[in-house]
Amino acid sequence: MSVLIVIPARMGSTRLAEKPLRLLRGRPLVLWARDAALKAGVGRVVVATDDERIRQVVEAEGGEAALTGVHHRTGTDRVAEVARRSAEDVILNLQGDEPDADPLLIRRIAEACKAGGGMVTAAAEIEDPEAADSPQVVKVVVGADGNALYFSRARIPATHPGHAGSRPWPLGHLGIYGFRKETLLRFVELPPGRLEGIEGLEQLRALENGIPIRVLLADRLSRGVDTEEDLARHEKGSG
Repeated sequence: MSVLIVIPARMGSTRLAEKPLRLLRGRPLVLWARDAALKAGVGRVVVATDDERIRQVVEAEGGEAALTGVHHRTGTDRVAEVARRSAEDVILNLQGDEPDADPLLIRRIAEACKAGGGMVTAAAEIEDPEAADSPQVVKVVVGADGNALYFSRARIPATHPGHAGSRPWPLGHLGIYGFRKETLLRFVELPPGRLEGIEGLEQLRALENGIPIRVLLADRLSRGVDTEEDLARHEKGSG
């Protein structure tokens, strides 16, 4: 099965202006995500963008970029536009603001999709108490079968007053998805779900519509770049 990694990169970020082109250690942020995708070595890598400036930056490094519509609500919709005109069987959605994405994890997700997972993502234990309680860090609860039960901005699982054990560290969701192509195209045709609207998390649309999401466990929780503070943290090498 052939694999396509698509990195959605829109210019109109509200919390960090012109985020894909902001410099991290002297290079545009989007190129760090592309580096990780290339190191994974699983297939073609395309940056999907709505801005000519991003396309030019990617192509100046010898990369492939696709100009997509400006109307997309989510990065997944942008990824699907590229997938529709591509021949690959497995599509990976790697966020353009994940400069520390793990190439090995990208490879594992691609292999899980090839093995039959219609939709696959990843999570890692949150070790930072502040991150565990932050609504900016998405948490996931995983069932015994390895599939996601629920995603939330709240700290889950919560503990009841009579719980005798130590408070469990939640699993933090990582910003990467793998899809079988047919699953991706079905997903983006579904209307936004009720829980998706409440939590602001599009992956809940899949769970609400009976699409299982396989969750692979990663060694570490990498943090994306959404704010000036995030960018400064990554600049110091503590992302």
